[in-house]
Amino acid sequence: MLTLLGLLLGAVNIDAWALLAGMGAFGFAAMIVAQHYQHRTAFLLYLSQPRRMVVLGGQLMAAIVVATAFVAISGLVVLVKGDSAPYKDLLTVVPIVAILAASCASIVRRSTWLLLGSAGWFIFVEGLIGRLKLPLPFTSIISAGAGDSRGFLIAAVWAGVAFVVASLTIGRDLTGD
Repeated sequence: MLTLLGLLLGAVNIDAWALLAGMGAFGFAAMIVAQHYQHRTAFLLYLSQPRRMVVLGGQLMAAIVVATAFVAISGLVVLVKGDSAPYKDLLTVVPIVAILAASCASIVRRSTWLLLGSAGWFIFVEGLIGRLKLPLPFTSIISAGAGDSRGFLIAAVWAGVAFVVASLTIGRDLTGD
């Protein structure tokens, strides 16, 4: 359904499509990882595969694939209209978005907390206080999605930091969540 909405928005307004596609990619990637913790399938997965970094790597890859497929398919109308630059720029930044979202989901482990916290962070910290200026995480993702190479590098650093924190906290026990 979200993909169909993306196709419709791509026909009407490319910026609206880019916003929906970016938020959708973040949401899909976050949900892929967070649902493992909420439904306790992560506990069973860690029992069968005690190497948790391998599991985290697999979750990150799945998040990248799903988020990239969503953006690629939802932006087909944008591509057909001949606006390949926004399509290419957003597809380039989607793996960074997916790594950031999946890593944060591994840290927070609750999808509702993560998505509401991310929305609050974006509105209050980045929007009202930071005035959507670099080097904040979502602001750098937005500028990277618009083709800014500096924003892409800053977004990659944020995703890397989130991955390091996720890999350091992956060993904590699931029963205390």
